[in-house]
Amino acid sequence: MAPKFGTSGLRGLVTELTEHLVRDYVRAFIASCPNGSAVHVGQDLRPSSHQIAAWVLDEVQAGGLMAVDCGVTPTPALALSSMEAGAAAVMVTGSHIPADRNGLKFYVPGGEISKADEQAILGALGGEAPSGPRGAFERRDVGADYVCRYTGAFGPALQGLRVGVYQHSSVARDLLMEIMTGLGAEPVAIARSDVFIPVDTEALDPETSALFAGWMAEHDLDVLISTDGDADRPMVVDDEARVVPGDVLGALTARRLGAGVICTPVSSNTQVDKGFGTVLRTRIGSPFVIAAMEEALAQDKAAKVVGYEANGGFLLGFEAEGPKGDLPPLMTRDCVLPIVAPLVAAREAGMDLSALIDALPARFTAADRIQGIDTEVSKTFLARLSGDAGARADFFADQGDEIAVDETDGLRVTFASGAILHLRPSGNAPEFRCYAEAGSRERAVALCDATLEKLGAELK
Repeated sequence: MAPKFGTSGLRGLVTELTEHLVRDYVRAFIASCPNGSAVHVGQDLRPSSHQIAAWVLDEVQAGGLMAVDCGVTPTPALALSSMEAGAAAVMVTGSHIPADRNGLKFYVPGGEISKADEQAILGALGGEAPSGPRGAFERRDVGADYVCRYTGAFGPALQGLRVGVYQHSSVARDLLMEIMTGLGAEPVAIARSDVFIPVDTEALDPETSALFAGWMAEHDLDVLISTDGDADRPMVVDDEARVVPGDVLGALTARRLGAGVICTPVSSNTQVDKGFGTVLRTRIGSPFVIAAMEEALAQDKAAKVVGYEANGGFLLGFEAEGPKGDLPPLMTRDCVLPIVAPLVAAREAGMDLSALIDALPARFTAADRIQGIDTEVSKTFLARLSGDAGARADFFADQGDEIAVDETDGLRVTFASGAILHLRPSGNAPEFRCYAEAGSRERAVALCDATLEKLGAELK
Protein backbone atom coordinates (compact mmCIF):
# COMPACT_ATOMS: atom_id res chain seq x y z
CA MET A 1 0.00 0.00 0.00
CA ALA A 2 1.15 3.55 -0.64
CA PRO A 3 2.32 5.31 2.54
CA LYS A 4 -0.62 6.85 4.37
CA PHE A 5 -0.52 9.38 7.18
CA GLY A 6 -3.03 10.03 9.95
CA THR A 7 -3.22 10.35 13.70
CA SER A 8 -2.18 6.69 13.99
CA GLY A 9 1.00 7.78 12.23
CA LEU A 10 2.66 7.11 8.89
CA ARG A 11 2.30 3.59 7.51
CA GLY A 12 3.19 1.91 4.26
CA LEU A 13 5.18 -0.78 2.51
CA VAL A 14 8.80 -0.87 3.62
CA THR A 15 9.87 -0.50 0.01
CA GLU A 16 8.00 2.82 -0.15
CA LEU A 17 9.16 4.14 3.23
CA THR A 18 12.26 5.59 1.64
CA GLU A 19 14.94 7.54 3.48
CA HIS A 20 13.76 10.72 1.74
CA LEU A 21 10.12 10.15 2.81
CA VAL A 22 11.00 9.30 6.42
CA ARG A 23 13.27 12.31 6.77
CA ASP A 24 10.65 14.59 5.22
CA TYR A 25 8.01 13.53 7.75
CA VAL A 26 10.40 13.85 10.70
CA ARG A 27 11.50 17.29 9.48
CA ALA A 28 7.87 18.37 9.09
CA PHE A 29 7.03 17.06 12.57
CA ILE A 30 9.92 18.98 14.15
CA ALA A 31 9.01 22.16 12.29
CA SER A 32 5.27 22.15 12.95
CA CYS A 33 4.73 20.56 16.39
CA PRO A 34 5.96 21.23 19.95
CA ASN A 35 9.02 19.12 20.75
CA GLY A 36 10.66 20.39 23.95
CA SER A 37 14.01 20.55 22.09
CA ALA A 38 14.37 16.75 22.21
CA VAL A 39 12.89 13.72 20.47
CA HIS A 40 12.88 10.24 22.03
CA VAL A 41 13.00 7.49 19.40
CA GLY A 42 11.94 3.86 19.88
CA GLN A 43 11.51 0.91 17.57
CA ASP A 44 9.80 -2.47 17.36
CA LEU A 45 11.31 -5.79 16.26
CA ARG A 46 10.60 -5.63 12.52
CA PRO A 47 13.68 -6.21 10.36
CA SER A 48 13.28 -2.76 8.79
CA SER A 49 12.86 -0.81 12.04
CA HIS A 50 16.55 -0.43 12.90
CA GLN A 51 17.41 1.34 9.66
CA ILE A 52 14.33 3.58 9.77
CA ALA A 53 15.11 4.52 13.39
CA ALA A 54 18.65 5.46 12.35
CA TRP A 55 17.25 7.85 9.74
CA VAL A 56 14.87 9.35 12.31
CA LEU A 57 17.62 9.87 14.89
CA ASP A 58 19.95 11.45 12.34
CA GLU A 59 17.24 13.82 11.09
CA VAL A 60 16.42 14.89 14.64
CA GLN A 61 20.08 15.78 15.17
CA ALA A 62 20.21 17.52 11.80
CA GLY A 63 17.32 19.67 13.02
CA GLY A 64 19.38 20.82 15.98
CA LEU A 65 17.48 18.84 18.63
CA MET A 66 18.62 16.29 21.19
CA ALA A 67 18.11 12.78 19.76
CA VAL A 68 17.40 10.23 22.49
CA ASP A 69 17.78 6.65 21.27
CA CYS A 70 15.53 4.45 23.40
CA GLY A 71 16.16 1.36 21.27
CA VAL A 72 13.74 -1.56 21.14
CA THR A 73 10.95 -0.65 23.55
CA PRO A 74 7.15 -0.66 23.91
CA THR A 75 5.31 2.36 22.54
CA PRO A 76 3.75 3.23 25.95
CA ALA A 77 7.18 2.99 27.63
CA LEU A 78 8.58 5.41 25.07
CA ALA A 79 5.63 7.77 25.55
CA LEU A 80 5.97 7.60 29.35
CA SER A 81 9.64 8.55 29.10
CA SER A 82 9.17 11.41 26.63
CA MET A 83 6.12 12.87 28.40
CA GLU A 84 7.89 12.86 31.77
CA ALA A 85 10.86 14.62 30.13
CA GLY A 86 8.66 17.18 28.37
CA ALA A 87 9.96 15.97 25.00
CA ALA A 88 8.54 14.73 21.72
CA ALA A 89 8.82 11.12 20.53
CA VAL A 90 8.78 9.02 17.38
CA MET A 91 8.08 5.29 17.51
CA VAL A 92 9.16 3.23 14.50
CA THR A 93 6.47 0.56 14.21
CA GLY A 94 3.79 -0.87 11.98
CA SER A 95 1.94 -2.15 15.05
CA HIS A 96 0.01 -5.32 14.14
CA ILE A 97 0.35 -5.22 10.35
CA PRO A 98 2.71 -7.59 8.44
CA ALA A 99 6.49 -7.20 8.43
CA ASP A 100 6.61 -5.98 4.83
CA ARG A 101 5.04 -2.77 6.18
CA ASN A 102 6.24 -0.32 8.78
CA GLY A 103 5.54 3.17 10.01
CA LEU A 104 6.11 6.08 12.38
CA LYS A 105 4.02 7.16 15.37
CA PHE A 106 4.46 10.76 16.51
CA TYR A 107 4.14 12.15 20.05
CA VAL A 108 4.26 15.77 21.20
CA PRO A 109 5.37 16.46 24.82
CA GLY A 110 1.75 16.18 25.98
CA GLY A 111 1.13 12.81 24.34
CA GLU A 112 -0.23 11.49 21.05
CA ILE A 113 -0.59 13.93 18.18
CA SER A 114 -4.03 15.42 17.55
CA LYS A 115 -5.93 15.91 14.31
CA ALA A 116 -4.66 19.51 14.29
CA ASP A 117 -1.08 18.27 14.66
CA GLU A 118 -1.69 15.86 11.79
CA GLN A 119 -2.75 18.69 9.50
CA ALA A 120 0.21 20.82 10.59
CA ILE A 121 2.65 18.02 9.73
CA LEU A 122 1.06 17.51 6.32
CA GLY A 123 1.30 21.24 5.66
CA ALA A 124 5.00 21.30 6.50
CA LEU A 125 6.06 18.47 4.18
CA GLY A 126 8.60 19.38 1.53
CA GLY A 127 10.49 21.87 3.69
CA GLU A 128 14.15 22.65 3.17
CA ALA A 129 16.79 20.50 4.84
CA PRO A 130 18.17 22.12 8.02
CA SER A 131 21.56 23.82 7.78
CA GLY A 132 22.27 24.82 11.39
CA PRO A 133 24.38 23.07 14.04
CA ARG A 134 23.57 19.45 14.82
CA GLY A 135 21.89 18.44 18.05
CA ALA A 136 23.30 16.12 20.68
CA PHE A 137 22.74 12.36 20.96
CA GLU A 138 22.24 10.01 23.89
CA ARG A 139 20.99 6.50 24.57
CA ARG A 140 18.42 5.78 27.27
CA ASP A 141 16.86 2.62 28.69
CA VAL A 142 13.21 3.48 29.34
CA GLY A 143 12.06 -0.02 30.26
CA ALA A 144 12.98 0.09 33.95
CA ASP A 145 10.69 3.04 34.73
CA TYR A 146 7.87 1.34 32.85
CA VAL A 147 8.26 -1.82 34.93
CA CYS A 148 8.42 0.18 38.19
CA ARG A 149 5.22 2.01 37.28
CA TYR A 150 3.25 -1.21 37.79
CA THR A 151 5.26 -3.04 40.41
CA GLY A 152 5.26 0.12 42.55
CA ALA A 153 1.49 0.57 42.33
CA PHE A 154 0.36 -3.06 42.63
CA GLY A 155 3.15 -4.76 44.63
CA PRO A 156 2.94 -8.56 44.96
CA ALA A 157 -0.78 -8.55 44.14
CA LEU A 158 -0.50 -11.57 41.82
CA GLN A 159 1.47 -13.75 44.24
CA GLY A 160 1.46 -17.37 43.10
CA LEU A 161 -0.41 -16.80 39.81
CA ARG A 162 1.04 -18.87 36.97
CA VAL A 163 1.11 -16.60 33.93
CA GLY A 164 2.04 -17.65 30.40
CA VAL A 165 3.66 -14.89 28.36
CA TYR A 166 3.16 -15.46 24.62
CA GLN A 167 6.31 -13.72 23.48
CA HIS A 168 6.17 -14.02 19.64
CA SER A 169 7.83 -10.78 18.43
CA SER A 170 6.16 -8.44 20.91
CA VAL A 171 8.48 -5.61 21.82
CA ALA A 172 7.25 -5.99 25.43
CA ARG A 173 8.03 -9.69 25.75
CA ASP A 174 10.93 -9.33 28.19
CA LEU A 175 9.38 -6.48 30.18
CA LEU A 176 6.19 -8.50 30.66
CA MET A 177 8.29 -11.22 32.27
CA GLU A 178 9.86 -8.63 34.60
CA ILE A 179 6.52 -7.06 35.48
CA MET A 180 4.86 -10.39 36.25
CA THR A 181 7.81 -11.43 38.42
CA GLY A 182 7.67 -8.09 40.24
CA LEU A 183 3.96 -8.61 40.92
CA GLY A 184 4.65 -11.96 42.54
CA ALA A 185 3.43 -14.09 39.64
CA GLU A 186 5.28 -17.03 38.10
CA PRO A 187 5.78 -16.10 34.41
CA VAL A 188 6.30 -18.79 31.78
CA ALA A 189 7.84 -17.71 28.45
CA ILE A 190 6.09 -19.28 25.45
CA ALA A 191 6.76 -19.25 21.68
CA ARG A 192 9.48 -16.63 21.40
CA SER A 193 10.16 -15.88 17.73
CA ASP A 194 13.16 -14.48 15.88
CA VAL A 195 10.90 -13.84 12.88
CA PHE A 196 8.38 -11.00 13.11
CA ILE A 197 4.83 -12.29 13.65
CA PRO A 198 2.03 -9.75 13.02
CA VAL A 199 -0.34 -10.44 15.92
CA ASP A 200 -3.61 -8.52 15.65
CA THR A 201 -5.20 -8.86 19.08
CA GLU A 202 -8.60 -7.88 17.62
CA ALA A 203 -8.62 -10.57 14.93
CA LEU A 204 -7.38 -13.89 16.31
CA ASP A 205 -8.46 -16.87 14.21
CA PRO A 206 -9.92 -20.11 15.68
CA GLU A 207 -6.64 -21.96 15.07
CA THR A 208 -4.76 -19.44 17.22
CA SER A 209 -7.36 -19.68 19.97
CA ALA A 210 -7.03 -23.47 19.91
CA LEU A 211 -3.25 -23.08 20.17
CA PHE A 212 -3.73 -20.92 23.26
CA ALA A 213 -5.96 -23.56 24.86
CA GLY A 214 -3.25 -26.15 24.25
CA TRP A 215 -0.63 -23.97 25.92
CA MET A 216 -2.91 -23.37 28.90
CA ALA A 217 -3.19 -27.11 29.49
CA GLU A 218 0.42 -27.97 28.62
CA HIS A 219 1.94 -25.41 30.99
CA ASP A 220 -0.78 -25.56 33.68
CA LEU A 221 -1.42 -21.82 33.37
CA ASP A 222 -3.87 -19.65 35.28
CA VAL A 223 -3.82 -17.04 32.52
CA LEU A 224 -2.02 -16.32 29.24
CA ILE A 225 -1.01 -12.77 28.28
CA SER A 226 0.58 -10.99 25.34
CA THR A 227 0.44 -7.80 23.25
CA ASP A 228 0.52 -6.70 19.65
CA GLY A 229 3.85 -5.89 17.99
CA ASP A 230 4.50 -2.48 19.57
CA ALA A 231 2.71 -3.26 22.84
CA ASP A 232 -0.03 -0.67 22.99
CA ARG A 233 -2.75 -3.36 22.82
CA PRO A 234 -3.19 -6.15 25.39
CA MET A 235 -4.14 -9.77 24.93
CA VAL A 236 -5.46 -11.91 27.80
CA VAL A 237 -6.65 -15.52 27.75
CA ASP A 238 -8.57 -16.38 30.93
CA ASP A 239 -8.57 -19.59 32.99
CA GLU A 240 -11.29 -21.04 30.77
CA ALA A 241 -8.95 -20.56 27.76
CA ARG A 242 -11.15 -17.76 26.39
CA VAL A 243 -9.58 -14.75 24.70
CA VAL A 244 -10.93 -11.74 26.61
CA PRO A 245 -12.02 -8.90 24.30
CA GLY A 246 -10.16 -5.64 24.78
CA ASP A 247 -13.27 -3.67 25.63
CA VAL A 248 -14.09 -6.15 28.41
CA LEU A 249 -10.60 -5.67 29.82
CA GLY A 250 -11.22 -1.93 29.54
CA ALA A 251 -14.47 -2.07 31.48
CA LEU A 252 -12.93 -4.22 34.23
CA THR A 253 -9.91 -1.91 34.46
CA ALA A 254 -12.11 1.18 34.69
CA ARG A 255 -14.10 -0.43 37.51
CA ARG A 256 -10.98 -1.52 39.44
CA LEU A 257 -9.54 2.01 39.23
CA GLY A 258 -12.79 3.62 40.36
CA ALA A 259 -13.24 5.65 37.18
CA GLY A 260 -16.18 8.05 37.08
CA VAL A 261 -16.04 9.03 33.40
CA ILE A 262 -15.28 6.51 30.67
CA CYS A 263 -14.47 7.64 27.12
CA THR A 264 -14.62 4.87 24.56
CA PRO A 265 -15.44 4.50 20.85
CA VAL A 266 -18.87 3.66 19.57
CA SER A 267 -17.61 0.17 18.68
CA SER A 268 -16.96 -0.86 22.29
CA ASN A 269 -19.15 -3.39 24.10
CA THR A 270 -22.36 -1.80 25.44
CA GLN A 271 -22.05 -3.63 28.77
CA VAL A 272 -20.06 -0.62 29.98
CA ASP A 273 -23.25 1.46 29.71
CA LYS A 274 -24.75 -0.48 32.62
CA GLY A 275 -23.47 0.59 36.03
CA PHE A 276 -20.02 1.90 35.12
CA GLY A 277 -20.54 5.65 35.57
CA THR A 278 -20.70 8.25 32.80
CA VAL A 279 -19.87 6.84 29.37
CA LEU A 280 -18.91 9.16 26.51
CA ARG A 281 -18.88 7.55 23.04
CA THR A 282 -16.42 8.69 20.36
CA ARG A 283 -15.21 7.89 16.89
CA ILE A 284 -12.72 5.03 16.65
CA GLY A 285 -9.13 6.02 17.33
CA SER A 286 -7.18 7.19 20.34
CA PRO A 287 -7.10 10.88 19.23
CA PHE A 288 -10.89 10.99 19.55
CA VAL A 289 -10.80 9.20 22.91
CA ILE A 290 -8.13 11.62 24.15
CA ALA A 291 -10.14 14.62 22.95
CA ALA A 292 -13.17 13.40 24.90
CA MET A 293 -11.02 12.81 27.99
CA GLU A 294 -9.51 16.29 27.75
CA GLU A 295 -12.96 17.84 27.39
CA ALA A 296 -14.20 15.96 30.46
CA LEU A 297 -11.15 17.11 32.45
CA ALA A 298 -11.63 20.69 31.27
CA GLN A 299 -15.12 20.62 32.76
CA ASP A 300 -13.93 19.01 36.01
CA LYS A 301 -10.20 18.80 36.76
CA ALA A 302 -10.87 16.33 39.58
CA ALA A 303 -12.85 13.95 37.38
CA LYS A 304 -11.64 10.34 37.43
CA VAL A 305 -11.44 9.99 33.66
CA VAL A 306 -10.23 6.99 31.70
CA GLY A 307 -10.40 5.95 28.09
CA TYR A 308 -10.05 2.71 26.18
CA GLU A 309 -10.57 1.31 22.71
CA ALA A 310 -12.15 -1.94 21.61
CA ASN A 311 -8.63 -3.23 20.99
CA GLY A 312 -7.94 -2.84 24.72
CA GLY A 313 -5.45 0.05 24.60
CA PHE A 314 -6.11 1.88 27.90
CA LEU A 315 -5.58 5.56 28.75
CA LEU A 316 -5.45 6.81 32.33
CA GLY A 317 -6.44 10.44 32.89
CA PHE A 318 -6.14 10.73 36.68
CA GLU A 319 -3.87 9.58 39.49
CA ALA A 320 -5.26 6.21 40.48
CA GLU A 321 -4.49 4.15 43.56
CA GLY A 322 -3.10 0.66 43.50
CA PRO A 323 -2.93 -1.62 46.54
CA LYS A 324 0.71 -0.56 47.15
CA GLY A 325 1.03 2.92 45.69
CA ASP A 326 -0.17 5.62 43.34
CA LEU A 327 -0.42 5.18 39.59
CA PRO A 328 0.15 8.49 37.75
CA PRO A 329 -1.85 9.42 34.64
CA LEU A 330 -0.67 8.15 31.24
CA MET A 331 -2.73 9.60 28.40
CA THR A 332 -1.63 7.17 25.73
CA ARG A 333 -2.64 3.65 24.79
CA ASP A 334 -1.14 1.18 27.23
CA CYS A 335 -1.14 -2.62 27.23
CA VAL A 336 0.01 -3.45 30.77
CA LEU A 337 -2.64 -1.72 32.90
CA PRO A 338 -5.58 -3.56 31.22
CA ILE A 339 -3.71 -6.84 31.76
CA VAL A 340 -2.80 -6.25 35.39
CA ALA A 341 -5.88 -4.45 36.77
CA PRO A 342 -8.46 -7.17 35.89
CA LEU A 343 -6.17 -9.87 37.31
CA VAL A 344 -5.74 -7.88 40.52
CA ALA A 345 -9.50 -7.26 40.72
CA ALA A 346 -10.18 -10.99 40.40
CA ARG A 347 -7.64 -11.75 43.14
CA GLU A 348 -9.18 -9.13 45.43
CA ALA A 349 -12.64 -10.61 44.84
CA GLY A 350 -11.37 -14.11 45.60
CA MET A 351 -12.37 -15.51 42.22
CA ASP A 352 -10.90 -16.59 38.91
CA LEU A 353 -10.74 -14.07 36.08
CA SER A 354 -13.38 -16.05 34.17
CA ALA A 355 -15.86 -15.67 37.05
CA LEU A 356 -15.22 -11.92 37.22
CA ILE A 357 -15.95 -11.65 33.51
CA ASP A 358 -19.06 -13.82 33.70
CA ALA A 359 -20.49 -11.48 36.36
CA LEU A 360 -20.62 -8.63 33.83
CA PRO A 361 -23.82 -7.85 31.88
CA ALA A 362 -24.38 -10.53 29.23
CA ARG A 363 -23.20 -8.68 26.14
CA PHE A 364 -20.60 -10.30 23.89
CA THR A 365 -18.59 -8.98 20.99
CA ALA A 366 -16.66 -10.46 18.08
CA ALA A 367 -14.51 -8.68 15.53
CA ASP A 368 -12.61 -9.65 12.42
CA ARG A 369 -11.64 -8.21 9.07
CA ILE A 370 -11.27 -8.91 5.37
CA GLN A 371 -7.83 -8.05 4.09
CA GLY A 372 -6.91 -6.72 0.66
CA ILE A 373 -9.94 -4.42 0.31
CA ASP A 374 -9.14 -0.97 -1.04
CA THR A 375 -10.36 1.77 1.32
CA GLU A 376 -12.21 3.60 -1.44
CA VAL A 377 -14.12 0.45 -2.36
CA SER A 378 -15.13 0.06 1.29
CA LYS A 379 -16.20 3.70 1.57
CA THR A 380 -18.34 3.52 -1.57
CA PHE A 381 -20.10 0.41 -0.31
CA LEU A 382 -20.77 1.94 3.13
CA ALA A 383 -22.03 5.18 1.60
CA ARG A 384 -24.60 3.18 -0.35
CA LEU A 385 -25.81 1.32 2.75
CA SER A 386 -25.86 4.47 4.87
CA GLY A 387 -27.88 6.45 2.38
CA ASP A 388 -30.38 3.79 1.37
CA ALA A 389 -32.61 2.07 3.95
CA GLY A 390 -33.68 -0.42 1.30
CA ALA A 391 -30.09 -1.39 0.58
CA ARG A 392 -29.53 -1.92 4.30
CA ALA A 393 -32.66 -4.02 4.57
CA ASP A 394 -31.46 -6.21 1.69
CA PHE A 395 -27.94 -6.64 3.05
CA PHE A 396 -29.12 -7.30 6.62
CA ALA A 397 -32.24 -9.24 5.57
CA ASP A 398 -31.59 -12.10 7.99
CA GLN A 399 -31.27 -9.79 11.01
CA GLY A 400 -34.84 -8.54 11.25
CA ASP A 401 -35.94 -4.96 11.83
CA GLU A 402 -33.38 -2.26 12.50
CA ILE A 403 -34.17 0.06 15.40
CA ALA A 404 -31.16 2.39 15.32
CA VAL A 405 -28.45 3.51 12.90
CA ASP A 406 -25.28 5.19 14.15
CA GLU A 407 -22.86 6.79 11.68
CA THR A 408 -20.42 8.17 14.25
CA ASP A 409 -17.70 6.06 12.60
CA GLY A 410 -18.66 3.79 9.75
CA LEU A 411 -22.11 2.19 9.93
CA ARG A 412 -23.43 0.69 13.18
CA VAL A 413 -26.89 -0.86 13.08
CA THR A 414 -28.87 -2.07 16.09
CA PHE A 415 -31.64 -4.61 15.47
CA ALA A 416 -34.82 -5.40 17.37
CA SER A 417 -33.27 -8.72 18.41
CA GLY A 418 -30.65 -6.81 20.40
CA ALA A 419 -27.89 -7.72 17.95
CA ILE A 420 -25.54 -5.00 16.69
CA LEU A 421 -23.42 -4.97 13.53
CA HIS A 422 -20.79 -2.32 12.91
CA LEU A 423 -19.00 -2.04 9.55
CA ARG A 424 -15.96 0.16 9.01
CA PRO A 425 -12.92 0.43 6.71
CA SER A 426 -9.59 0.31 8.54
CA GLY A 427 -7.99 3.73 8.80
CA ASN A 428 -4.43 2.49 8.24
CA ALA A 429 -4.54 -0.71 6.18
CA PRO A 430 -6.44 -2.10 3.16
CA GLU A 431 -8.90 -3.93 5.37
CA PHE A 432 -12.63 -3.91 6.03
CA ARG A 433 -13.57 -4.52 9.67
CA CYS A 434 -16.71 -5.98 11.15
CA TYR A 435 -17.74 -5.70 14.81
CA ALA A 436 -20.67 -7.75 16.10
CA GLU A 437 -22.43 -7.72 19.45
CA ALA A 438 -25.12 -10.06 20.79
CA GLY A 439 -26.45 -11.69 23.94
CA SER A 440 -24.17 -14.73 23.65
CA ARG A 441 -20.58 -15.28 22.57
CA GLU A 442 -21.60 -17.88 20.00
CA ARG A 443 -24.19 -15.56 18.44
CA ALA A 444 -21.71 -12.68 18.21
CA VAL A 445 -19.10 -14.87 16.49
CA ALA A 446 -21.68 -16.30 14.09
CA LEU A 447 -22.93 -12.79 13.24
CA CYS A 448 -19.41 -11.57 12.54
CA ASP A 449 -18.49 -14.59 10.41
CA ALA A 450 -21.69 -14.49 8.35
CA THR A 451 -21.41 -10.75 7.75
CA LEU A 452 -17.77 -11.03 6.65
CA GLU A 453 -18.76 -13.77 4.22
CA LYS A 454 -21.38 -11.44 2.73
CA LEU A 455 -18.90 -8.59 2.61
CA GLY A 456 -16.41 -10.77 0.81
CA ALA A 457 -18.96 -11.58 -1.86
CA GLU A 458 -19.85 -7.88 -2.25
CA LEU A 459 -16.38 -6.35 -2.17
CA LYS A 460 -14.20 -8.91 -3.92
